Amino acid sequence: MKRSQRTIKKELGVRTLIKKFRFYICAPSKGDYARGENRPNVDCILCSIAGGDPNVQQKVVYRNNENMVVLNIYPYNPGHLLIFPIRHIEDFEGLSEEEIFSLFTLSQKSVKLLKEVYHPQGFNIGVNQGESAGASIKHFHIQVVPRYNSEIGFMETINGTRVVVETLDETLRKLRSKASILE
Repeated sequence: MKRSQRTIKKELGVRTLIKKFRFYICAPSKGDYARGENRPNVDCILCSIAGGDPNVQQKVVYRNNENMVVLNIYPYNPGHLLIFPIRHIEDFEGLSEEEIFSLFTLSQKSVKLLKEVYHPQGFNIGVNQGESAGASIKHFHIQVVPRYNSEIGFMETINGTRVVVETLDETLRKLRSKASILE
């Protein structure tokens, strides 16, 4: 099957765009953090949040006796959540069956919360375990990221800059107002 010149040009344009984005950090404010600079001097950021450490941003949406739901302070989109056990554990296989059930039930409820507040068209729900898998926090957590059909716009395409449309405090206020969904 022969490809048209238009198809080939379109594919080359996508390849060029992909190559261009390899040189950008889409959340520039996270650049220093990703390189290990300007991080709070704590053993574990999630344990520090769970412990109420005043030197760490506290963007807690919900907490029960076993788990917490917090905002990612470097979100891909408003409502980017981290769900994690309060007890320090690094690996998925170290969780008990009860903890797995509790965490994934809370993750499911978090999706319901985000649907109620933000009406996304989809979600990325996942775990990065180990540095080579993209984990930058050595404490087991589940990420829930609301996604939208129209989230790639002018700034992302032309400037290689990610635009987040509201502050963390606005996001926190909106989610806390409906946090009873998580109970």
